[in-house]
Amino acid sequence: MTGTERRRVGTARGRAGTARRQVGTARRRAGTERGRAGTARRPVGAVRRLLGRLVGTAFGRAVLACLVLAGWALWTGGLFDGPAARQVRASSVYAASGVELDRAAAERVIGNRRLVVLMMRPGTDLAGTCDDTERATRGTLVLAMSRDGDDWDTYGCSRLGGDSPRDVGRSVVVETVIGQGADAFVDRPVEALKVIVLNYDRLVRTGLVPDGARTISPSLPRYLLAGGALGGVVAGAAVLWFGGRRAGRLADARRAGRDARADERAALGAATAVLAQQIIDLDRAGGPGGSAYRRLAGDYVGLLDEVSGSDAGDPAVGRLRERVDELSRRAAELADEAAVAAPGSTRTRGRGRR
Repeated sequence: MTGTERRRVGTARGRAGTARRQVGTARRRAGTERGRAGTARRPVGAVRRLLGRLVGTAFGRAVLACLVLAGWALWTGGLFDGPAARQVRASSVYAASGVELDRAAAERVIGNRRLVVLMMRPGTDLAGTCDDTERATRGTLVLAMSRDGDDWDTYGCSRLGGDSPRDVGRSVVVETVIGQGADAFVDRPVEALKVIVLNYDRLVRTGLVPDGARTISPSLPRYLLAGGALGGVVAGAAVLWFGGRRAGRLADARRAGRDARADERAALGAATAVLAQQIIDLDRAGGPGGSAYRRLAGDYVGLLDEVSGSDAGDPAVGRLRERVDELSRRAAELADEAAVAAPGSTRTRGRGRR
């Protein structure tokens, strides 16, 4: 092989090594990307498992229902409303910052009529302001007004009727009439409000505006939250009461069981003492010889070990009591035999004979 051929072979081998290194680098990059993807998926999987466990329990479902209800209450209560909408939910007058108005006097002028007046700064989009207060002023006649030189720029929007052609026609008339005559009192906003109130009363008398007072009531979710809270308190009190009664019955039953077992243990101790006294009396009387007495004494010694090792809750107490009674009968029989065998005794063996 010539030198040129050797150089060609070396070059080819170098290129092959470079290609292998590039393949290895690509594999490492792919592995790194897969690791990053797995790391990104792990939090998502953890959140899914947590939600699954939460929804899979009654407590979790109750918590989710409360969260949904709270969100609904916040949304209907004006969480995302602007300052004008938040104000007129419970008031009949809104005055933007920079507008001089005696709000207390304005509230007294309007009273409880179904009328809402928005006094805005000059140049404000009155139509947009009126639209922003739509949910907060349902069932009322809204008049947005701002000063425009020597006049009042007004925009009315009636929310008293429906969408029928007749209601739409009435709304147009009402929105046109409600602001008439207020331009004479540009520098006295309260007097302008008095004129607007007169126009409103005239519309009521003509039947274009329904008579009646404005009612401000909390949204339905707030009633549901209040009812849920009351129901939770009542249910919790009921659960505590029934739980307390059940716990009391269980505690009484356990106490009665402990007393019964203690009585059994005391009765076993008393019977064992009686048996011991019987054996002592036999021993004093020079107990009869033979295996019967020795067996009785040996059984008594074994019985003492079992009795001393038992406690009030041991189920073997009943069996031990039977053994004590048996040994007591045997001791009584041995005492009878000892009495018959004693010198000078007039008793004879046999049942019922002397």
